Amino acid sequence: MASSPDVTSSTGSSPEPAESSESGSTSERRGRVRLRRAAVMAVPATALAAGLMILTAQGALGVQFAISGMPFTVTATELDGKGFAQFGGLDQMAEGSPNEGDTGGQVLVVVSAIKSATLTKLCQSVDLGGTNLLITAGQGSEKVSASNLTTDSTELSGDAAFKNIEIGNDASTLDKAGPGGQGPKGVFSQQADTVHIANLRQTNYATTAAVFKLPGLKLRFSDKGC
Repeated sequence: MASSPDVTSSTGSSPEPAESSESGSTSERRGRVRLRRAAVMAVPATALAAGLMILTAQGALGVQFAISGMPFTVTATELDGKGFAQFGGLDQMAEGSPNEGDTGGQVLVVVSAIKSATLTKLCQSVDLGGTNLLITAGQGSEKVSASNLTTDSTELSGDAAFKNIEIGNDASTLDKAGPGGQGPKGVFSQQADTVHIANLRQTNYATTAAVFKLPGLKLRFSDKGC
């Protein structure tokens, strides 16, 4: 565990593409995907799956639903949060989803949990193929605010600053980010008292929040995303 009064960094993550099975067997392909991704998270595949199922049932993970498998982009000029945690996780699509491709319906994600957050000039877009569903909020003087916010991301970038950061914690021991701020036992994680990210950009598969206030909300279709 490491701690410092202030740490500045930029972050990003992107999962490797899933390998396809030489035999073409769906079950073998899914098994290989699960095993490879569990290995990345440094815990046995069976223990990880059982742990994630239990934690989801207890509400300890950010996502408590089957994801669509359609990624969406989120940007903000600034994010300020109190009570921050981050750890690895697996999201599961609905069975037979047309978006699963060769992933077996699973997506390896980085879960970011923030006890309370504000975002300036929030933009969210979903590529629907030829057009985008675009949502904006907090473009004026009033900021977007959220409590117990979690995002499940495959990519995250920006200019980040943390206060009293701890890196290398066991995800099951995290205590700074509230009810959504703990992950599976044996998974690498980090947490901090506060986080500030300028020029935030995320590729997300899920977002949850206990309260999400969106001043100046606008929803529309657009030929451009965020």
